[in-house]
Amino acid sequence: MRIDAALAWATQQLEGGQSPSVDAKVILSHLLNQSQTYLFTWPEKHIDDAILAQFESAIAKRQTGEPVAYIIGKRDFWTLSLETSLHTLIPRPDTEVLVEKVLDWALAKQSQIPVAEMTICDLGTGTGAIALALASELPTAKVIGVDFIEEAVALAKRNAKQNHIKNAQFLRSDWFSAVGQQQFDIIVSNPPYIEDTSPYLVEGDVRFEPKSALTSGADGLDDIRHITKLAPFHLKNGGLLAFEHGFDQGEPVRQLLSNEGFSNVLTVRDYGGNDRVTLGTLIR
Repeated sequence: MRIDAALAWATQQLEGGQSPSVDAKVILSHLLNQSQTYLFTWPEKHIDDAILAQFESAIAKRQTGEPVAYIIGKRDFWTLSLETSLHTLIPRPDTEVLVEKVLDWALAKQSQIPVAEMTICDLGTGTGAIALALASELPTAKVIGVDFIEEAVALAKRNAKQNHIKNAQFLRSDWFSAVGQQQFDIIVSNPPYIEDTSPYLVEGDVRFEPKSALTSGADGLDDIRHITKLAPFHLKNGGLLAFEHGFDQGEPVRQLLSNEGFSNVLTVRDYGGNDRVTLGTLIR
């Protein structure tokens, strides 16, 4: 079968999904180990039977709703290509807003905190996306990513190696449990923040992702409460705490930070115009 015919067939099979044409191209280019430009340039090229069989199997999985990132085993985030697994959330574009705001803060503080001395902790690191993005942009900073799931820690370590990032380390920890008395200039987290009974949990790609990385109590804020309460013990004076959270959680998260003594608390919107990131500094 020709490339153009295969893409047309796959797009038809995925009709009614969020992005049938895009999904088909991403999957086929992955299986061919080629860029999507190759698909446009050589539409008449024939796909061998073995690759075609894999393509048909992958499209069948996508028809059931399985995320493309799980089907091909990777996802691009920031400037990185990250391996994914069923043990972790799939990195999403909106999380790049969190990376951007932390970088803005870090670079603005260079006169007070040289980047070479800056320490960063990413709580609930998953694939390592946030920690590795920050480490790649601040190559002299010291970055630690922690996760309670051992498989996630191993995955983040592989992603660091595959992206040639050497200033990030990863360890298993129940939030701060394994970092001892260590204090950081920045604590950042994309924790679980969905309500336990949210209808969102049975929609789209989320159906396939680990619930432990998604839900956090009746209002979705249990983990953010816990982190915010403990963060002052692990932040240096003037340090930053930054969260990703739900689109309707900006106000309660700001209140939680303010209640724990954080200053300059503000919420930033994502690319869709929704409240997504809240951050504040700890001034003792």
